[in-house]
Amino acid sequence: MNNLLSPVRSLLPAWLVLGVVLGLTGCHAVDFYDASLQGPVPPAMEPPRELSMVSLPSYRVEPPDILQIEMLKLVPLPPYRIDIYDVLQIRVLGTMLDQPIDGFFLVEGEGIVTLGPAYGRVRVAGMTVEEASEAITRKLQEVLNKPDVSVQLARTAGTQPITGQYLIAPDGTINLRQYGLLKVSGKTITEIRKDLTKQLSQYFDSPEVTVDVIAYNSKVFYVITQGAGLGDNVRRVPITGNETVLDALSVVNGLSQVSSTTVWIARPAPGGFGCQQILPVDYQAIAMGGSAATNYQVMPGDRVFIAEDSVTSFNNYLTKVTAPIEKLLGVTGLGTSTIRSMQTMGRAYNSNRSGI
Repeated sequence: MNNLLSPVRSLLPAWLVLGVVLGLTGCHAVDFYDASLQGPVPPAMEPPRELSMVSLPSYRVEPPDILQIEMLKLVPLPPYRIDIYDVLQIRVLGTMLDQPIDGFFLVEGEGIVTLGPAYGRVRVAGMTVEEASEAITRKLQEVLNKPDVSVQLARTAGTQPITGQYLIAPDGTINLRQYGLLKVSGKTITEIRKDLTKQLSQYFDSPEVTVDVIAYNSKVFYVITQGAGLGDNVRRVPITGNETVLDALSVVNGLSQVSSTTVWIARPAPGGFGCQQILPVDYQAIAMGGSAATNYQVMPGDRVFIAEDSVTSFNNYLTKVTAPIEKLLGVTGLGTSTIRSMQTMGRAYNSNRSGI
């Protein structure tokens, strides 16, 4: 029995030592992960970079983007009553050869349309287009034999024009004036055109509109230059979807005198997670060697961070620390020299008086 226990007794000191070491160091997870076993990153997870850039998803407008709206068809809902200063397009077949009726006619201030010297004037204000056509036909029948009259509404004076530029307000709407407010924030151009057509259908007959973005102001990235203890510089840059790290650096005229060549992209984590997404940039490789490996495509919300030069930062730190001391010593030295000068002047003055 003693022979069986002797190997165990010989191992006891080693186990005791191991137990003491583990007790002193605390609990630690043993990592059996071997980095050499990690496979290459799938192409779909590779961040886009120069020579392999991607198109951004469908642009969704937000404040303060600017929209351009064009109204292609502006016909009020029937029955529209003709008003003064409206413009009618009138065509008549069977007129006198020397006095044709084919053109645009303004509804004058009295609500009448002047057809010509031979045909006279007709009151059309307050009528629909059909009623105006019948009134003009009756008037022309006094002079002509079976005139064929066609009347169309070419332009309305009381209709507020829609074509123009619209700034998206902070609440995400555009102001269409008498046609109300339209919520556009977070929508694509196609969705805005659909909603705008639906809203204008309350005022116009089969409206046709086009919508485009002429100022992309809401999607930006940031270039942050660390200031070596003198304050960081932050530059807000609107994004067009085709910028790389070099484009971002060119916005701030490259690296400053207090900057190092350490550059990286800090990308916001999706889903509100607190983890950091850091894309290190090899500045020397992309600037001097023309390498595209780390010349990443900049995405909306990215922070292109330019780190400070450590030597310059340390020098500025020492300057901040020693500057008050130098000022204090300077004031003390000035006071001491002033006192000595006054004492010297006093002794000289007393000597001169004694000599006198």
